[in-house]
Amino acid sequence: QVQVAESGGGSVQPGGSLQISCEVSGYPYPWICLAWFRQVPGKEREAVAALWTGAGRQFYYDDSAKGRFTIARASEGKENSMFLQMNNLVPEDTGMYFCVVRTAICGSDWDRNSVYQYWGQGIQVTVSS
Repeated sequence: QVQVAESGGGSVQPGGSLQISCEVSGYPYPWICLAWFRQVPGKEREAVAALWTGAGRQFYYDDSAKGRFTIARASEGKENSMFLQMNNLVPEDTGMYFCVVRTAICGSDWDRNSVYQYWGQGIQVTVSS
């Protein structure tokens, strides 16, 4: 059974940095498509970034995340884990962040939440002065 667990998060002032992590267990393949979605109350979940760990490793970022966020695979030995390093945070980055798993290669539809099969419980990130 695939399980997805997020960690990290918390509160930070504007301009600060934060790292959130995701660990996936029970996933049977050596490659994985992992992504982060953010949700704010009253709004739909929106994609932030995605990572394909298979051949031709690929990275995807929402325009709001480009240049500020970095999605990366965790260290060796944790192939199905990743982190999202968030720098120069702004209040608009506030929300519940969900780690999600797709059992297929990441593609141009990476930002559609319907293509992901497994979701974590979410972790709160708050950017406020």
